[in-house]
Amino acid sequence: MTGDRVLPPLRRWTEGGGTVRIGGHSVFVRQDGLAHGAPVTLVHGFPTSSHDWAAVVPALVAAGLRVTTLDLLGFGESDKPRRHRYSVLDQASLVEEVWRRYGIGSTALVAHDYGVSVGQELLARDPARIARMAWLNGGLYPDLHRPVPIQRLLHGPLGPLLAPLTTERRFAATLRGVLGRPVHDEDVRDLWAAASRAGGHRLAPRLLRYIDERRRHAARWTSALEGFSGPTLFVWGPADPISGAHVLARVRARMPRAHVVELAGPPAVGHYPQLEDPETVATALTGFLAP
Repeated sequence: MTGDRVLPPLRRWTEGGGTVRIGGHSVFVRQDGLAHGAPVTLVHGFPTSSHDWAAVVPALVAAGLRVTTLDLLGFGESDKPRRHRYSVLDQASLVEEVWRRYGIGSTALVAHDYGVSVGQELLARDPARIARMAWLNGGLYPDLHRPVPIQRLLHGPLGPLLAPLTTERRFAATLRGVLGRPVHDEDVRDLWAAASRAGGHRLAPRLLRYIDERRRHAARWTSALEGFSGPTLFVWGPADPISGAHVLARVRARMPRAHVVELAGPPAVGHYPQLEDPETVATALTGFLAP
């Protein structure tokens, strides 16, 4: 299964950014758009990187926005310390430090997958800092999260033994299993390159602890999500087996004032809206975020 290529080559994407030292680690950050543009920060998911956003960033820049993307610790071009105890709380602190380094105060925030937990923690800490919030498919409600079988295995006691055995072929098969529309083979290859760089695929059992954190912080993060008074947008692929239509149903019931763009197709979009239907996602985001 293959579609048209939507992402620029990974190398071109990474060459457009740089690294900063935070907490003794190197963190990849990109700044796109005019320095005086309205700030928006994009937070990627597991197990990929900021490269996920590359197909929608040009439209955001054309709309006059200042776009900040970064690779969270353990992902993409950022450092991947093997023995680090990865935490959503620490990732949120990393985002806050990036904001401080780049002089970003109030900002819009867009989050996907693992990034939605980082976004919920940031909202819980300082909702006044978030000018507006956009969510793409992710486990906003831990009781509705449906991890795929390989995630369950990697999260379990056999995870440290299985993670080193992950190959590009297995990665691609798992990815395609959560998509509703085809993604080009070269794009999938670059997603794997970012995930596996510096042995990053071996970190999956440590990174997947976010599943436990979601349960531990469920009340706080749900309150932050549903209690946010700023403009809120959900851009959602209903064909996502992990966090698709079943999550969107609760979103609509609990947050009836939020704006929802359901990517119902046909064919319906799955877990990666920004890869499966970047044009519609870019249109939805620019309409929501542009000053």
